Amino acid sequence: MSLPSAALPPSLDKVVQKFKRTTDTKKKYELLLWFANRLAAMPEGDKTTANKVPGCVSQVFITADLGDAGVQFQADSDSQLTKGLAAVLVEGLSGLPPTEIVKLTPDFIQETGLGVSLTPSRANGFYNIFNTMQKKALALLTATTSTET
Repeated sequence: MSLPSAALPPSLDKVVQKFKRTTDTKKKYELLLWFANRLAAMPEGDKTTANKVPGCVSQVFITADLGDAGVQFQADSDSQLTKGLAAVLVEGLSGLPPTEIVKLTPDFIQETGLGVSLTPSRANGFYNIFNTMQKKALALLTATTSTET
């Protein structure tokens, strides 16, 4: 069952709404490229096996750090479209507490309309990026709770 957009965190809902307003496939790709170009550069030292997203045809790297402003993600990819997919998630999920990220379901991906616009391997990559971000948020949450006990 899909969560209504109102149930999404505001930062993620804002991104989803941008894609929902864009019905033309070409415009969706342009929007992905726009997100890719806005993504902050990831340090080369962070592009390690530990940060690599499994199951992606492209090379995709994700890092996550927990600060006072929630989880801060960084991402990069060797493909501009995949970099755009990662950037969409970085923008939508950064700043959220790890507990909120872990509870999200990937249903919002369908709401963007990108699932029908992407090749099956890219759509699968989008889910893999999201899953990796959730796993990193869970690891941060686990590390935080184990240091508090």
